[in-house]
Amino acid sequence: MNIKLYSAYALFFFGIIVNAQQVLTTDEAVKLTLEHNYGIKIANNIVEVAENNTGVLNSGYLPTLTGNAGAAIDVQDSEGQRVDGDVITAKDVETRRYNASLNLNYTLFDGLGRLYNYKRLKEEYQLSELEARETIETTMLQLFSIYYTVAQLSENTDALEETLVISKDRLVRAGYQFDYGQSTKLGVLNAEVDINNDSINFINAKQQLRNTKRDLNVVLGNQISEEYHVDTDLSFLFDLNKEELLDKTKANNVSLMQADRNINISQFDIKTNKAQFLPTIGLVGSYGWNESSTDNPLAFTVQSTTSGLSAGLNLSWNLFDGGGTLTRVKNAKLVLENQKLQKEQLNIDVERNFNNAWDDYQNKLLIYHVQEDNIKTSQNNFERTQEKFKIGQVTSIEFRQAQLNLLNSELNRNQAKYDAKLAELTVLQLSGELLNVDF
Repeated sequence: MNIKLYSAYALFFFGIIVNAQQVLTTDEAVKLTLEHNYGIKIANNIVEVAENNTGVLNSGYLPTLTGNAGAAIDVQDSEGQRVDGDVITAKDVETRRYNASLNLNYTLFDGLGRLYNYKRLKEEYQLSELEARETIETTMLQLFSIYYTVAQLSENTDALEETLVISKDRLVRAGYQFDYGQSTKLGVLNAEVDINNDSINFINAKQQLRNTKRDLNVVLGNQISEEYHVDTDLSFLFDLNKEELLDKTKANNVSLMQADRNINISQFDIKTNKAQFLPTIGLVGSYGWNESSTDNPLAFTVQSTTSGLSAGLNLSWNLFDGGGTLTRVKNAKLVLENQKLQKEQLNIDVERNFNNAWDDYQNKLLIYHVQEDNIKTSQNNFERTQEKFKIGQVTSIEFRQAQLNLLNSELNRNQAKYDAKLAELTVLQLSGELLNVDF
C-alpha cells in the first residue's frame, strides 16, 4: 500500500514538473522554423538575389555614361632657324596638355534581345520563389516528422513508465505472497526480471526522446534552450475530398509549376538567341574639353583650349558569325522540347504519387481506428486479469502477458496515430495545400 502511495506522489510531482516545462505547440514550431531555419533563410536570400536581377538597373535599358580625364607634361629641347639664317635654340621647353570628356552610349535597338532577357529574368525570379516554397514545404514535412516523433516517444515513455510502476507493484505483491507461503520464490524472481527489463526499456526510451528533441531543435534553428515537451493532441482533416485535391495537385503542385517556369525560360532563350540575327543600333554622344600650353618661344600659339559636344548613331550587324548563333537557336529549341517532355512525364509521376499517398493515408487512418479499438480491448483484458491476479486466480505469467499486450497496443496505437498524420501532410504537400492549412 505504501508503494502505491509513493508511486501516486511521484506521478503527481512529475506531472507538476512537466507542466512547468515549456510546451512547444505546432503553431510555435512552425513560426520558429520559418523565422530561424537556416535552409529557409538561404532560400529566401536566393529569392532576393533573383528579385534584384529583375530590377531596371539590371535590365540593359539604361544608358552607360563614362568619364575620362588625362594630363601630360613634355620637357624637350627645340631648335629653329629664322629667315635670315640665324639658328635659335630653346632648352627645356615645357608643354602641358589636359583633357576631359563624358561619353554616353545607349542602345536603341538590339533585336528585342533586352526585352526577352528581361522577361526571362522575371521567370527566373518566379522560379526561385517556387524553389523557396519547395524548400519551405520540405522543411515543414521534416519539422512535423520530427515533432510527431517526439510526441510519439513522449507517449511511449509515459506508457513504459506506467508499465514499470505496475511491475513494481507486482513485485511487492509477489513478495507478500512469498512471505505468507502463497507462492514460491520463482514468482519474486520473475517479477524482478520483468522490472529490470521494463527499467531498461524506460531508460532507452528517455534517451531516444532526448536525442529526438535535439534533432527538432536543429530544425528550429536552435531556438529552444530550455527543457520542453510537445503537444500530443492532434486532429485529422476528415473532410478532405480526393477529386478536389487531385485537381489542386494538377494546378498547384510545386514541381509542376516549376516545370512551367522552365518551359517559359526556354522559350525566351530561343527568342534571345534569334535576336542576334538582327542589327544593333546605338546612340553615342560625348562632351570633350582639351587644353594645351607651352613656353616654347618658337611656337606660334602659347596656349589653346577646345571644348564641344558630339553625337551620332552607329549600326552594328553581325552578318555571319560562323554559324554560332544558328547552333544556339537549334540547341535552345531542343532544350525546350525536353522541358515539355519532362513536364508530361512529371504529370504522370505526380498523379501516381498523389494516388499512392492518398491510399496510404486512408490505409493508415483505418489502421489507427483499428488500433484505437484494439487498445480498448487490451485495457479491458488487462483490468480483468489484474483483478484475478490480486485474488490468485491467474498466474504471474498470464498477468505479464496481459500487461505486455496492453503496452504493445499502446505503442502500436501511438505509431499508427502519427503515421496517419504524416501521411495526411504528404497528401497536402503534393496538392500544394500544405502551407494553406492550420496544423
